[in-house]
Amino acid sequence: DSKAQQTDLEWISYPPNGWEEISGLDENYTPIRTYQVCQVMEPNQNNWLRTNWIEKGNAQRIFVELKFTLRDCNSLPGVVGTCKETFNLYYQETDSEVGRSLRENQYVKIDTIAADESFTQGDLGERKMKLNTEVRIIGPLTRRGFYLAFQDVGACIALVSVKVYYKKCWSIIENLATFPDTVTGSEFSSLVEVEGVCVNDAEEEADNSPKMHCSAEGEWLVPIGKCICKAGFHQKGDACEPCGRGFYKSSSQDLQCSRCPAHSFNDREGSWRCDCEDGYYRALSDPASVACTRPPSAPQNLVYNINQTTVSLEWSPPADTGGRNDVTYRVVCRRCGWEPEECVPCGLNVGYSPAQSGLVDTYVSIVDLLAHANYTFEVEAVNGVSDLSRTQRLFLVAVNVTPSQVSEVIKEKVQQRSIQLSWQEPRQPNGVITEYEIKYYEKDQKDRVYSTVRSKSTSATVNNLKPSTAYVFQIRAFTEAGYGTYGPRLEITTKEEATGSIQTVVAVAGTIILVFMVFGFIIGRRYALAVKFPGTKTYIDPETYEDPNRAVHQFAKELDASCIKIERVIGAGEFGEVCSGRLKLPGKRDVSVAIKTLKVGYTEKQRRDFLCEASIMGQFDHPNVVHLEGVVTRGKPVMIVIEYMENGSLDGFLRKHDGQFTVIQLVGMLRGIAAGMRYLSDMGYVHRDLAARNILVNSNLVCKVSDFGLSRVIDDDPEAVYTTTGGKIPVRWTAPEAIQYRKFTSASDVWSYGIVMWEVMSYGERPYWDMSNQDVIKAIDEGYRLPAPMDCPPGLHQLMLDCWQKDRAERPKFDQIVGILDKMIRNPNTLKTPLGTCTSPLLDQSTPDFTAFRSVGEWLEAIKMERYRDNFTAAGYSSLESVARMSIEDVMSLGITLVGHQKKIMSSIQTMRAQMLHLHGTGIQV
Repeated sequence: DSKAQQTDLEWISYPPNGWEEISGLDENYTPIRTYQVCQVMEPNQNNWLRTNWIEKGNAQRIFVELKFTLRDCNSLPGVVGTCKETFNLYYQETDSEVGRSLRENQYVKIDTIAADESFTQGDLGERKMKLNTEVRIIGPLTRRGFYLAFQDVGACIALVSVKVYYKKCWSIIENLATFPDTVTGSEFSSLVEVEGVCVNDAEEEADNSPKMHCSAEGEWLVPIGKCICKAGFHQKGDACEPCGRGFYKSSSQDLQCSRCPAHSFNDREGSWRCDCEDGYYRALSDPASVACTRPPSAPQNLVYNINQTTVSLEWSPPADTGGRNDVTYRVVCRRCGWEPEECVPCGLNVGYSPAQSGLVDTYVSIVDLLAHANYTFEVEAVNGVSDLSRTQRLFLVAVNVTPSQVSEVIKEKVQQRSIQLSWQEPRQPNGVITEYEIKYYEKDQKDRVYSTVRSKSTSATVNNLKPSTAYVFQIRAFTEAGYGTYGPRLEITTKEEATGSIQTVVAVAGTIILVFMVFGFIIGRRYALAVKFPGTKTYIDPETYEDPNRAVHQFAKELDASCIKIERVIGAGEFGEVCSGRLKLPGKRDVSVAIKTLKVGYTEKQRRDFLCEASIMGQFDHPNVVHLEGVVTRGKPVMIVIEYMENGSLDGFLRKHDGQFTVIQLVGMLRGIAAGMRYLSDMGYVHRDLAARNILVNSNLVCKVSDFGLSRVIDDDPEAVYTTTGGKIPVRWTAPEAIQYRKFTSASDVWSYGIVMWEVMSYGERPYWDMSNQDVIKAIDEGYRLPAPMDCPPGLHQLMLDCWQKDRAERPKFDQIVGILDKMIRNPNTLKTPLGTCTSPLLDQSTPDFTAFRSVGEWLEAIKMERYRDNFTAAGYSSLESVARMSIEDVMSLGITLVGHQKKIMSSIQTMRAQMLHLHGTGIQV
C-alpha cells in the first residue's frame, strides 16, 4: 500500500522527465507520496512508471486498487488531439528483482484505465479534487513476484495511491476442528478444500473427517464432518476439557460427562470409566454406564410336588437381585442314601424341563427319577457377577411311584343340573388310595376354567351344573406318594329345561327387547338431531402469529445440532444449501434425513420465511405427506430437517425410468398423492403449487406431497377462498379461476392434481409442451384440454377431464378421487372404460375370458406370448391360479427381459385376477 510509506517511493520513471514523484495530502489531509504527469502539449507521449518488486508469497489471484485524479481535456486550451483521458496498467512476473532497467516488451497489459470523474482548473482551485478508484485482478501468478507498470500516453494525471492485496479465509475453529489461514484459489469460481485438524483431546468422527471449502471471496462454506472429544473429555466452547473427579465419559460418541454410576467412584480427572466399590462388580459385557452390582440372594419359598417319578419345583425370586435384571436359575440334583454324605450326582439319566440351568421362569420339572429313592435338590439364583451364588436347599425323601390313571368311568345318572359318576380303582394303585379328585369344565368355555370335587369312594355326584351344557370330566387318584395323572376326558351333556318355562322366559324377554327397541328408536332420533360431531384437526396459518418463533416452536421439534451429521451437499435452495445426512436422537437408531440450511448473513425476514415452511409441515402427520423431523433455531446454521426421499422429485424420477412401470404401479403412485391431498384438504389446507416437481419419492416408490412455500389456509366455509394481491403463479398447473381472480381452494388443487396425473402417465413430460403461458391461458379458456398421454387408459384420462371442469363445483373431491383410484387398483378392467359409461364394473366385453382357459399354455397362446411356455413350466407355474398370484418381480425372475413383454404379461395377469374375483370368488389377493 503506497499510502503506508512516508519517505520516497523511488519507483522507476522512464523517460526521466515523465512521471514525477511529489509529496501531497490525501482526502483526510494525511501526507502521502504521489506520482504525477501532465505532458499534454506534445504529441506521442510514452511515459512509463514501474513499482518496486512485489513478492507474492502464496497468493495466486492479486487485486490492484488504484486511486487517481485526472484533468478534463476540454479545460485545457490548445491541446486538441494531443490530450488523453486514460492510462494503461501492465505487470511483469519474475522470480527475483531485475534491476532498474525497463523493457516495454516484457510487460503484459492488464487494462486501460479511464476516469469516472475528471476535474477542471476551477475545481483544483477550490480543492474539489475528484478522486477515482479502480480495482483490477491479475492471475493466476506462477512466479515468486511481479512488477506493476503504468503507461501515460498524454494525460494530465496524478496517481494518488496504489494498493496491492490478495484474499484469504481467516483461520477458524469449527466443530472442534482448526482450519488455518487459507489463500483463495486462482479462479473466480474455484473452491479450495481444506482438511481440519482436531483440537487437543479431540478425534475425528468415524468416516467423517472435518472439511471446509474456502471460496474465492474468502468465505468458509458449510462444514462437512467434525471432531468429537475423546473418551474422558467433554466439549466446552471450542475446546475439550477433562471430566472432573467423580465423573466419566466412556466413549467419544457421548456428548457430556456423566456422574459415576451407583456403587462406583474415581478420584482423577479425564476418566473414561469409574471403578467399583468393594463387594461390587461389573460383568465383562457391562458398559461403563451401568452401576456396579453384586450376586443375588437365594431364591425364596421353594415348594415341590411329586407325581410318580416326576418332581415339580416352584419358587419365588430372591429378595435381592444384586441390582441386576439378568437373574437366572439352575438346579442341582443329587440322589442320596439315609446319610447326607452318601449323596451322588443324579447323572445323565434324569431329565429337566424346560432346562437344568439358564432358567428364566421360576419352575422346573425333574423326570425319570428312580422309585423308592431319596433325592436332594438345590436351586441357585445366578446373575452376571456371581462368583459364588447363594442357594436354598430342599431335601425330598422317598420319591415313590404314584397311582396309575383312572380309566374306566361310567355316567350313572344325568339330570338338568347334576351328573352322577362311578369308576374302577386304578389297575396299579402303588399304595393305599385315600381319595379321588374329579376335575370338570364346560367344553365350549375358551379359558377352560375348571372346578374340582373330591371323593373318598369310587363314585361322586357333581351338582350346580347348567342345563343343556356339555361338560368334560377327568379323575385322578391320591396316595401317600402324591397324585397320579388324570385319566382320559369324558364328555357328558346335561338335560334341557322344561319346554313351558322356556317359552315363558322367551316371551317375556321378547317383550322387554321390543319395548327397548321402540324407546331406543325414539330417543335415538331425538339425540341424532341434537348431536353435532366434532370436526377433524384444523390447520393454523403461521402468519397469524405475531411472533414467528412461537409458531415454529409450537409445531416443530427443536433438535440439538450435535445429533445431525451433514454428509454432502445435494443442491441449492432459495435460502441456502440443501444437504443429506444422518439424524441420531438419543435412544433411537440413526435415520437418513435431508437438511435445508439458511445461508450466512440472512435478514430477519429471510429467517422468518425460511422457518415458516417448518411451521406448516410440523402440523402434518400422514404417510403421503413429507415428514418434518425438526428444526435447529438455537445454533448456526439454522436448519430444517425432514425425512430423506431417496428417489428425489417425481418428475425427474419418471423421466429417468421412462416406460419401466406398469399402469397399476403408476395408479398406485397417483393414489398415494391423492391420499396426501385428501388429508391436507380435510385439514382446511390449500397447497397452491401441486406439481410432480413438488412430489418426492422414497426407495419404496411411496409418493409424498412436499414444498409448502406457496400454501395458504382456507376457512371452514366451503365457498371461502384465499385471495392474493400478487405473486407468481405456476400457470400450467393452476386452475382458471386462480389465474384470473387469484382465488385458491381445494377445488383448484384438484385441477392441479389432474395435471399431475397427466405428468405421471406421460413419464414427466412438460404440460402443454412448448406453448407459452399466454397461449395456455387462452387455450384453456376456449375449452382446450390436454389429450391422453400415450398408452394412458381411457378411465384415467376421463378422471383428468373431470378434474379440469371449468366450474370448480363440478370437479371431484379428493375423497372421491381416492375412492375411484382404489376401485381401479382392485379392478384393473375399469381402467379401460371411463367411469360412468362402463356397462360392467369389472369386465370389458372385448377382453378374453381368462377363466375359460384350461392350461397356462393356452393362456400364453391367447396373449401371443407362447415363446415363454418353457420359462413358466421350468419355474413350476402349472395352473392359472398360481399365475394369478405373480408379481412383476416373479415375471422378471423367469428371464423375461423385454419391458414391453413384461407389461403385456402383467396386464393380462391383473385382468385374470379381476375375472377370478368377479366370477368365482376365489379370494386371490389383487
